Amino acid sequence: MKKTSLNAQILWGVLAGLLLGLGLSLLEKESAVVQGGLYIAELVGTLFIDLLKMVLIPLVFTSIAVGVANLRAHRQMHKVWKATLGFFIFSMAMAIMLGLTAANLVRPGEGLQFAMFQDAMQDFRAAEMPMSEFFSHLLHSLFQNPITALAQGDVLAVVVFALLLGIALVVGGERYANILILLQEFLELMLMLVGWIMRLAPLGIMALLMKLVATQDPALLTTLIEFIAVVVGTTLLHGVVVLPLILYLVTGMTPLKFWRGAREALITAFATSSSSATLPVTLRCVEQHLHVKRDIAGFVLPLGATLNMDGTALYEAVAALFIANLAGIELNLMQQIIVFLTAMLAAMGAPGIPSAGMVTMVLVLQSVGLPAEGIAILLPVDRLLDTFRTAVNVEGDMVGSLVVQRWVGKK
Repeated sequence: MKKTSLNAQILWGVLAGLLLGLGLSLLEKESAVVQGGLYIAELVGTLFIDLLKMVLIPLVFTSIAVGVANLRAHRQMHKVWKATLGFFIFSMAMAIMLGLTAANLVRPGEGLQFAMFQDAMQDFRAAEMPMSEFFSHLLHSLFQNPITALAQGDVLAVVVFALLLGIALVVGGERYANILILLQEFLELMLMLVGWIMRLAPLGIMALLMKLVATQDPALLTTLIEFIAVVVGTTLLHGVVVLPLILYLVTGMTPLKFWRGAREALITAFATSSSSATLPVTLRCVEQHLHVKRDIAGFVLPLGATLNMDGTALYEAVAALFIANLAGIELNLMQQIIVFLTAMLAAMGAPGIPSAGMVTMVLVLQSVGLPAEGIAILLPVDRLLDTFRTAVNVEGDMVGSLVVQRWVGKK
């Protein structure tokens, strides 16, 4: 009897999670069945995410250090660096422009008023932060004690230290060849652990989706349906049309071939809503299924998981216009350009700040004088929308690694 592939198992897990979650949502919320089901889903889902987070930091550290060392050794580093940053900025700009265009055409929130959401807003206090303080936190988060960064799981600081270590290994040459070999072997061990963890993926993804569907409030979803439709529609348009089109034009790879190879990572990103937690799976898919060289994948993907956020940038731009419409404020062209630039900066984010996602969203609102309390309206549907934008964030990283490999290859 033929063994079911991991991809097929994950797809069955997705279907089962959606159906079980729907079933629980139809029952009485206080019943023992619902409470027991949610408890088990929480237990299994958290275990899966924790296992991915367990290997995340050592995997990021070794993949970046080894990738940089090998790229520098082949005199490819400057080409890869330029191509990577160029692609990240271009793809995020495309996403934000798409979101702003759709928000201006559909105008979600027009006709609704802040008064409808008074209950959600009265107990909410936004964590405000001036732009100057945000930059200060961002710079501080880049350069930290590496042991502290490794222990606290600060991905951006780990990436920066690994970049510097990789360059130092090249400058040191043969003198540090043994350390490079040790890091390469450690990276292979981490990838082996990822393979083991992925055997639990069908159960973990099923549990996460089951909890997500069961705990959504249908009444609130109905009230914000226009906003949800604009965000989900534009995010899917960027993920299904724009990114695959860029990939096809640059590399010639068909969308079908890409999605077949990227499926595990995209489903995991959708279920976990975390680009960082999905990174071990993303690296595995890109190297094994999409055949990106380990040196390039090990550099582009960890950097993308912290800097390249197409879905998040799009969401924050649309959310700013949605809150402006609720408040009855018309944003002119210059203000929308400010939203464009701030959303790109905010999407790159600053890990290490408490409630970083909320702080960066407040930055976008404050940049054009919108009320920060408007975030309270978005919080109940944020988890649902986060699934779509995280999947597109991860897709952008994967497309980026393929584009960078082709660009470097042509040169």
